[in-house]
Amino acid sequence: LGARWYTWLAVTSQAAVAVLAERAAAHDDGLAALLARGGVRVGAVGPGTARALEALGVRVDVVPPVRSTAVDLVAALTAADARGAGTAPDAPTPAAPRALFPRGDLAARTLADGLTSAGWDVDDVVVYRTVPAGPPEPQVTRAWAAGDVHAALLTSASSVRALLDHLGPPPAATRVVVIGPSTAAEARRLGVRVDAVAARQTLAGLVDALTDLVARSGATPGSPPPPTPTEDLP
Repeated sequence: LGARWYTWLAVTSQAAVAVLAERAAAHDDGLAALLARGGVRVGAVGPGTARALEALGVRVDVVPPVRSTAVDLVAALTAADARGAGTAPDAPTPAAPRALFPRGDLAARTLADGLTSAGWDVDDVVVYRTVPAGPPEPQVTRAWAAGDVHAALLTSASSVRALLDHLGPPPAATRVVVIGPSTAAEARRLGVRVDAVAARQTLAGLVDALTDLVARSGATPGSPPPPTPTEDLP
C-alpha cells in the first residue's frame, strides 16, 4: 500500500478495517499515513465501514450511494476510477487499476470477480476468519422455542446458518428481518421465511425495516406476521 503498487483499497467490512489498522500500526505510521504516502484511493461498501476508516483518519473516496452491496461497490469504484477524481498528481498510471481487497474467509468473491471482469488487477486476501459462536443461554433457547422472541435480525449469511444450527427455524410468530439481498438469498435457500429486507445495509436500516414491518402489519409483537409479499418470494 505504501509503495504506490495499488490504485485502490476496497473494504467491505469493519472487521477488515480493524485488521488493517493493527497491521499498519505495528509496521508503519498508521493506516492513514500509509495510504496517503502510497496515493491509494479508498472505497468502502457502506457508511459503517466508511465511519470505521474515517475514525482512523483515512479519507474515503467512494461509498455506494444507495445500497451497501459488493455489486454496488464494484459499480461505484469503476465509475470513480474512470473519472480519475482524487488521483495523486505524481502517481504512476498503471496499465490497469490495481486493488487490494482484504476480506473475511466467508465473504463471497462478488467484488473481486466484478472488478476483475472490469479489467482490474485484484489481490483478494483473507485477513480474518469467522469463528462459530458457542450455544446460546438456556433461557434464550426456551424463549425461541416458545415463540416469545418477536423478531430475529440477521446481518449476514453466516448468521442465518448459525441461527438454524443453534436454535432451529424461526417460530411462526417470529418476524425475520435481514440486512440485505445476499442474507435474504441465503435465508430463502435454507427455507427461512424473510419478512423484510433493509433498504439500507446498516444496523439502523435493519431496525427501520423491522419498525416499518410492524407498522404496516398493524399487529402487536408476537402475533403471526402477514403473508410475505409476492416480490419477496424466491
